[in-house]
Amino acid sequence: MAVTNEISPLHTKLLSDADPMPPPTRRDFLYVMTAAFGVVGGVACLVPMFSQMNPDAATLAAGGPVDLDLSKLEPGQQIVVRWQDHPIFVTRRPAKLLQVLQDPKLIARLADPDSEEAQQPPYAKNWHRSANPEYGVLVGICTHLGCIPMFYPDASSTEPTADWMGGYFCPCHGSKYDLAGRVFNGVPAPYNLPIPPYRFVNGTTLRIGENPPGVQFDFGSILQI
Repeated sequence: MAVTNEISPLHTKLLSDADPMPPPTRRDFLYVMTAAFGVVGGVACLVPMFSQMNPDAATLAAGGPVDLDLSKLEPGQQIVVRWQDHPIFVTRRPAKLLQVLQDPKLIARLADPDSEEAQQPPYAKNWHRSANPEYGVLVGICTHLGCIPMFYPDASSTEPTADWMGGYFCPCHGSKYDLAGRVFNGVPAPYNLPIPPYRFVNGTTLRIGENPPGVQFDFGSILQI
């Protein structure tokens, strides 16, 4: 089933106590956003939903783990799913993107390049902030005031800002993050984007909301504002 509605890459929703996210439904649980490399300005479009990624109402209501089939996620694409009323960004990062994450010019511009703040589980405290470098998994809520950052994967000299190296840009107050969710210096956001507990069930199935066997991580311990 094809999705006909379009979402602008500059659209944002403020998540606050005054404007809470409505209760999840099967219809709004999943929206899939893709921004392939080479698309100017990080323009995002919706692609067909994957039915296996739409859990039943009981799962949503309980806030339990959500399984995601990664087999149709192409390099350079991002999927956004809902888990515990949080938008979760799942990105497949090709080799050229991973090289950027290790660029000294980028690292020099980051406030917490080594993820010293407790914003992630122990298995994501590394330069790519993930259990598997190819896949980024982030909570898509700006750590400043709760807006949803937009996905601009391509480097650009002008958009969304000058000397852009690829990553996430918050249109509310201009906070910037790289594609590992690491926050830049000199922006309003104080912390890196949080990372939820997750594990790979197999080579193509990602389970959001559950740690790998033998690992303990409490999502409530993060420093999200």
